[in-house]
Amino acid sequence: MSVKRINLALQGGGAHGAFTWGVLDRLLEDERLDIAAISGASAGAMNGAALKAGMAAGGRNGAKENLDWFWGQVGAVADDRVVAWMDAVAPDTPTLAAAMANSPVAALMDMTSRLMSPYDQGPFYSNPLKPIVDKFKFEAVCGDTGPELFVGATNVRTGKVKIFTGDAITSEALMASACLPTLFQAVEIDGEAYWDGGYTGNPALFPLYAESLPADIMVININPLHRAEVPTDTQAIQNRINEISFNSSLLRELRAINFVKRLLHDGSMTNGTMKDVLVHIISDDLLMNDLNVATKSSPNPVVLARLKSAGRAAADAFLEQHFDDLGQRDTVNLVDMFDA
Repeated sequence: MSVKRINLALQGGGAHGAFTWGVLDRLLEDERLDIAAISGASAGAMNGAALKAGMAAGGRNGAKENLDWFWGQVGAVADDRVVAWMDAVAPDTPTLAAAMANSPVAALMDMTSRLMSPYDQGPFYSNPLKPIVDKFKFEAVCGDTGPELFVGATNVRTGKVKIFTGDAITSEALMASACLPTLFQAVEIDGEAYWDGGYTGNPALFPLYAESLPADIMVININPLHRAEVPTDTQAIQNRINEISFNSSLLRELRAINFVKRLLHDGSMTNGTMKDVLVHIISDDLLMNDLNVATKSSPNPVVLARLKSAGRAAADAFLEQHFDDLGQRDTVNLVDMFDA
């Protein structure tokens, strides 16, 4: 059996990272794939760490089980029978997302984040991610078994991306990668303050350009690149601002890749001078267009289950259509992407 090595680039997007959970769950079932490296930000970093630690303990099945454990900590339901029942009695996704967005809880959270700083909580402040992240087995997350892992965060003072890898991937590094400044206090590491990695690299692709790594970069995109409707209410406007800002760093890197490809193609740059990476994207913009900032920030078991299922389906469709393209060609037309 021919095995193809790939790199994964995992976006952040709060609870919408359950879509990536589903993608990874499906990819891990395909023994024709070998995951060489993972670059992740925020929820993408959490998914990457859970996969790597689980793989070190129990191979592919261990990785699947550890991802299930992590999302169970977040709020997902593991029992398929319960999931099926909840899905059957719950409203369709757009209605459920709208109800969550218009709920008193969402309104209170939105108002609090706009009027209060996380620092206003004083000695009562605690990072809600810490009890979950502290349970990660960091000897496995930082170990040599499984894919290389790169975790992105944003240096608050310099505005630059910081990549944590190897022994530098600690509980603090993962919390820094997922630190939304309106909700959490900046995470201090070695005298520097960090915010969510999505602001400067969502996710960072450049760590995956190393010559020792394969050419294929599979981006799991959970922030929709395109929305047909122009947002008009305050929540929708804020949500689209968030999506655009969290996609901007990815689009910059993809534009740079496209530029290098053009130079290599027309002979302006000698082959081998720079790596000719192959880009692939797995996404479901139709589903993500039905969701909003409330479904991103408030994990709902039904939404998490639907996101996981959609991720599995998207990965399955990609493998069905494009497995033979891996190692051979891009499956994303970067020219069309940036000419539009």
